[in-house]
Amino acid sequence: MKRVMILGQPGAGKSTLARLMGEKTGLPVFHMDLIHWLPGWVERDKSEKIALAHEVESRDVWIFEGGLSATYNNRLSRADTLIALDFPLWLRAWRVFRRTLKDYGRSRADLPENCPEQFDPEFWRWIWNTRKINRGRMLAIAEAAPAEKQVFILRAPRQVRKFLRTLDVREKTAL
Repeated sequence: MKRVMILGQPGAGKSTLARLMGEKTGLPVFHMDLIHWLPGWVERDKSEKIALAHEVESRDVWIFEGGLSATYNNRLSRADTLIALDFPLWLRAWRVFRRTLKDYGRSRADLPENCPEQFDPEFWRWIWNTRKINRGRMLAIAEAAPAEKQVFILRAPRQVRKFLRTLDVREKTAL
């Protein structure tokens, strides 16, 4: 496992999984939100986002979490592992709500400075409006992944915890 692509909708735990995997494997972690946003919640130009994503994807090792479907084909062609977090809407919404309360007014580590957590009706509408389309796109990518790719579709927090424990086993057997 050298290049890991993590997909999932808001609140699925992409950033947390990437961070935990990075700690266990030593692989560098990259967050799409740091590419997507500039300070102050200013969206970066799409061509610049694509160029920055391709820069990450061209590296030898990475854990890269997040969207930007314009780069999915390139990212998947470079990845050896794809993880799709397919959690129910109610759980993801609860997690986004809890995260917003916990970090309200502060910028998280997976966001640029001056992007404080806030209750944003537009973001909630986007979560609701894209829940089926984005889920379908993510699962289609996972199902169409070439056979040489390791693909994990995780549908519950306990499956994520079990997956992370397998990383501990791999580390111990590699010694």
